[in-house]
Amino acid sequence: MQASKKWPFHIYLSYSLTGLIFAFTLAIGVVQFNKMGEIILHEANSNYEHTGKQVANSIQAIYTPAKNQTEILAQSMPIPGDQLDDRLEHIAYLAKAVASIPSATSAFIGYVDGEFFLLRKYQQNSVSSSLFHVPADTAWVVQSTSLKHKKLVEHVISFNKLLEETSRKKITRRKFDPRETLWYKSAINAPDHVNVTKPYYFFTNHQIGVTYSQKIADADAVIGIDIELPTILQTLENNKLTPSSKIALIDENAQILALQYGDKMPFRPQIITDKDGTHHMPRLMEQDVPVLNTVLKLKSAKGALSESIDIDGENWATYKQNIDIPGGRPLTLLIASPHQELLADIIAMKKQSMLFFGVLFLMAILITFLLSKRISRPMVQLAQEAQKIAHFDFQSPVNIKSHIKEISDLATSMSGMKATIQSFLDIASNLTGETNFNNLLATVLRELSEITIADTAILYLYDPQKSSLESVQVYMDHHVVNVEQQIIPTTASHPVALVCHQTSSVTRLGVEALHEYFGGIAEYQHECTLIAIPLRDRKNQLVGAIALLINASSIDVGRQAMAVAVSGTAAIAIENQRLIQEQKALLEAFIQLLAGAIDAKSPYTGGHCQRVPMLTKSLAQAACNENTAAFADFRLSEAEWEELHVAAWLHDCGKVTTPEYIVDKATKLETLYDRIHEVRMRFEVIKRDVHINFWKAVAEGGNPDELKRQRDQTLSDIDAEFVFIAECNEGGEFMSEEKMARIDQIAERQWERTLSDRIGISYNERERKNRTPETALPVMEKVLDDKAEHIFIREEHDQIDVDNPWGFNIKVPEHLYNRGEIYNLKVKRGTLSEEERYKINEHIVQTIMMLKQLPFPRHLSRVPEIAGGHHEKMDGTGYPKGLHGHEMDVKEKIMAIADIFEALTASDRPYKKGKTLSEALNIMSFMKKDKHIDSDLFALFLRSGVYLEYAYMFMQPEQIDEVDIHAYM
Repeated sequence: MQASKKWPFHIYLSYSLTGLIFAFTLAIGVVQFNKMGEIILHEANSNYEHTGKQVANSIQAIYTPAKNQTEILAQSMPIPGDQLDDRLEHIAYLAKAVASIPSATSAFIGYVDGEFFLLRKYQQNSVSSSLFHVPADTAWVVQSTSLKHKKLVEHVISFNKLLEETSRKKITRRKFDPRETLWYKSAINAPDHVNVTKPYYFFTNHQIGVTYSQKIADADAVIGIDIELPTILQTLENNKLTPSSKIALIDENAQILALQYGDKMPFRPQIITDKDGTHHMPRLMEQDVPVLNTVLKLKSAKGALSESIDIDGENWATYKQNIDIPGGRPLTLLIASPHQELLADIIAMKKQSMLFFGVLFLMAILITFLLSKRISRPMVQLAQEAQKIAHFDFQSPVNIKSHIKEISDLATSMSGMKATIQSFLDIASNLTGETNFNNLLATVLRELSEITIADTAILYLYDPQKSSLESVQVYMDHHVVNVEQQIIPTTASHPVALVCHQTSSVTRLGVEALHEYFGGIAEYQHECTLIAIPLRDRKNQLVGAIALLINASSIDVGRQAMAVAVSGTAAIAIENQRLIQEQKALLEAFIQLLAGAIDAKSPYTGGHCQRVPMLTKSLAQAACNENTAAFADFRLSEAEWEELHVAAWLHDCGKVTTPEYIVDKATKLETLYDRIHEVRMRFEVIKRDVHINFWKAVAEGGNPDELKRQRDQTLSDIDAEFVFIAECNEGGEFMSEEKMARIDQIAERQWERTLSDRIGISYNERERKNRTPETALPVMEKVLDDKAEHIFIREEHDQIDVDNPWGFNIKVPEHLYNRGEIYNLKVKRGTLSEEERYKINEHIVQTIMMLKQLPFPRHLSRVPEIAGGHHEKMDGTGYPKGLHGHEMDVKEKIMAIADIFEALTASDRPYKKGKTLSEALNIMSFMKKDKHIDSDLFALFLRSGVYLEYAYMFMQPEQIDEVDIHAYM
């Protein structure tokens, strides 16, 4: 059956509508272009006139500040004094004046007796650097000619930015008399106003410039400020309109002050000496600038002129303006720029407008076609199919028939589009659903290989530190294969590196090129087509690249486009996974940093925070591997392993709040220092009083022998008492009732205090002492005492309520601290009081409170409970919650065993020797019997050999002795 003929859509409407649309568009374009031409000419003239005035204002700005500053300086002598050193003391004022004028290079004073004082800005790259040999940090230079012993001597003195003198040298007297200069004479002849010279050759630095000068009021001296012509030339350079613009500044005799030849080096005028000895500047008519000479001849009625001229067939926009110079003769500014450069942007805009009208013309034709009633019905059907796509309905096929070729093709394309979108969504779902980074990379390569029918796919990730692409996975023959890593610098000529700076590319590679670029990955015996696609994230930053090698001479454009689209999704998925990995690495580093800081805070914790996690995970792994009844159902997912890892590293993070002096407390009376020294001094005072009383009694006629015997006995008793107190302070032995009674007895001995104990102390200590009235001096006090001032009150925020939100069930001492001397000496075991021991135990409370405040993700939500449960006991006597074994998770019980075993065996504690294996396990066996640790986990700890594995890693060889684990199981 013969297929019905399909006609192109433009056949129906092209003859009737194309002519009308073209005529309409042409009419609009002609009117618009004519109007734009008028706007261009007007805008060019306005812009040029504005620019010319701006340049004129800039030049005036060079002169005006100099004139004004000269008037100010002339009101009084700015540099008083007759001697050089006296004058140098006042240069700060002159330096400030020069610095306030951007165009000024120096300021100076000429004196009636021939003396001369000049302060100059110094620049390393200026002509001055070849005239003055001064230190590298020089910012200012003083040239001084002064009278010394009725003779003129000359000096050059350098100063740094702080106006600190850095060098001074006397130089040969030059033949320079300020009284013979034009600026001096004009100022003396007209002392009532500021005078300005014509451009001349500066004697002091061999530059050309002008000088403002005025006689100083009530002084036989002239103040002057120099402006160098290079400063004016720089102003012209800064205001150059186009690359070929020509700008000149001339005086009334057409002498050139500054001239700029487009892109050429600026013309720097030099003083010309004629045969008759007269001097003048170069004149404009002597230079090869016909356009500026033509502008000079133009007549200007109002002092400013802007018009277009033709020079040798080229149109120029020109500007001429007279510039009034404060205190001097006016100057003339001449500017000329070629129209072609000046109006380049506007001409380009005109071309863009033409292109815009062309696009509008084509769009009008397209819209006309789309609105045709001839395609209404099939277009509605296509819209319905589009609606299905919008609702993600990709199941039903597109079945639309039309005799119009374009609509039929559109229906076919829509059918293919539905299939492509469905495939794209499936791929995107696979990519975004993959959480394992390596599996994600493999998925990316597999999907792109299937899309493009590639034989080999190589995935590169970008390393910004090395500016290179590094191959991470190779997909070949439907499998990920291990090959040697390939590193490609992004600056290399490698075809994969080239796409990092552009979009994707398709390249046909011969066998030699394949061996050169990919020889380390696979061997190729025939030509291949390479599709190289860059991977970029949402910010268009490079993530990596993909190389697809296809054994085909041509590539389907649709498949290539699909691969490029999928690569964008793949890049975002890769970047997301990398960000997650980087965030996890940052969290891990922060956790280990905190744990390391806790271990480094005090030698009494050593490497505890770093070893407990390793031991915890080893025991947890043993539990996962165990198949006995107690652990048959115990398995940890990847998220639970991460949760246990974080909790183990942070299990003692609350120790950052524990005062270091409590953790390190070595004696009973120690706080920030050992108060035994205060007690010793009191005993020393008592002994001195015994000696004094002995001599008083002898002086009063007592029996010397009897008195001496009593004195020696008393001193012996005092010494014995202090030795006893000192031994009690060490805390090495259990304090019996007899010892505590003797402490009370010794405490009754008194000493005399004659100085106030409420001066020279901190506010807080004074407040504690003020709880009791101050006793009149002198006063007798006990050698040991528990005073009200020794009590530190526990504030409300340090209390833990019974119904606290954390579930803490822990006894809180009444006082924050009790530093009573008798109270602390009576501590029965060790050196810590009840309050101090609570403060140390409180670290686990702080651990839970700190971790509860962190916004852990859901899979880490139990980190605070796991980290804070390692001090709980199976019988409910642990802290801080007093949990029983059945209320605790296996992970908390594991960490409790790890914490205890590490603490017993640690060999890096300064206060104890690490236990041997047998000693540590023996202690833990008693803890098992007392139901302090879990018996099943302790048996697993022994049976699995985790204890021995840990011992070989962290314990000293002499600690590892023979252990019969069956005795403890």
